[in-house]
Amino acid sequence: MVRSDPGNAAINHIWNAAVTSVSGYQAVANALSADSDFYPDLVLAVGKAAAGMCEGALDNLPTCDALVVTKYGHADADILSRDRVTVIEAAHPIPDQQSLEAGRVLLERMRSMPADARVLLLVSGGASALAESLPEGMLLADLQAIADEMIAGGKTIGQINARRKQTSLIKDGKLVEAFHGAEIRVYAISDVEGDGIETIGSGLGDCHRARTVASSRIVASNQIARDQAEQKAVELGFTVRINEESLYGDVFELAPVIGKQLQRAEPGVYIWGGEPTVILPDDPGRGGRNQSLALALAEYIAERENVSLLVAGTDGTDGPTTAAGGLVDGRTWSDPDAARQALQEADAGNYLEQHDSLFVTGPTNTNVMDLVIAIVD
Repeated sequence: MVRSDPGNAAINHIWNAAVTSVSGYQAVANALSADSDFYPDLVLAVGKAAAGMCEGALDNLPTCDALVVTKYGHADADILSRDRVTVIEAAHPIPDQQSLEAGRVLLERMRSMPADARVLLLVSGGASALAESLPEGMLLADLQAIADEMIAGGKTIGQINARRKQTSLIKDGKLVEAFHGAEIRVYAISDVEGDGIETIGSGLGDCHRARTVASSRIVASNQIARDQAEQKAVELGFTVRINEESLYGDVFELAPVIGKQLQRAEPGVYIWGGEPTVILPDDPGRGGRNQSLALALAEYIAERENVSLLVAGTDGTDGPTTAAGGLVDGRTWSDPDAARQALQEADAGNYLEQHDSLFVTGPTNTNVMDLVIAIVD
């Protein structure tokens, strides 16, 4: 789906190193190695990285029951074939009926655990949409309308999750509150600015309401991914000029800032992390924030042969698409009129695909927001 050239190959190596360093499997395995005295009776994993996180737990624990709640298509053959593991797949970013079923089962499992039970709760980005329990009188259609309005309006994940907490029966620490066993520990992969456990998954793993022994920790983050990207870039012989978490704000405000930096950039690798936003038109085309940002940045490197640029979601998906983002170079902005129209209509995905610049990875079993990786050669 993308052109093959040396710059793109190097970016792929850097990207793969970053994503592997924060894989759900490895993050949980590392955390359990540190918590060698903890043996849960039940593992609950919720989010886009839930399958990998659960596998990392089960491969490093005595046999126990597990529940995995993840996005459609994110449960791999390994987790589906395991005994004593229940898998529920649901919709993201707009919740569906399966999201409500997942919320019901999560609450049921928590409430049914005996007094001496221990639970390991694994939370990753996407959990807010994938599992929900609504108060009496609120319908799924109401929840979907709120989510659709906020996403289309370019609200940040923090703003969206704060709104979700107001009506949810499992967010804001309420799921942990439902547990009356001996101990619960929460491992979270952060997909939010500041890595706040109260924001990840709308506070699904927040322990401030806990009625028992409870603790939480961040096991993977954007910073870890960016630092590994930097290490790989150095191994490949590049000088890293920028490595920062500043990718916040509207994509059309970010594009000129990053684009002008690249126009005057010295040779090397430039890394940004975070999660931008995009305001959608009434009838958006195909694409997401990363594809829009990639295409918008393509204008600033047009006709330059020495710049390659990747903008992608570390979870392998960008908005309601199967692409992670865009991998662009000086040739991508070859049809300016069509490119500008695509950006205006939120249809960057179709333009990028037509110009061999769509970046597709499939599910990555992690989610630490987005990365921009640029190589100036």
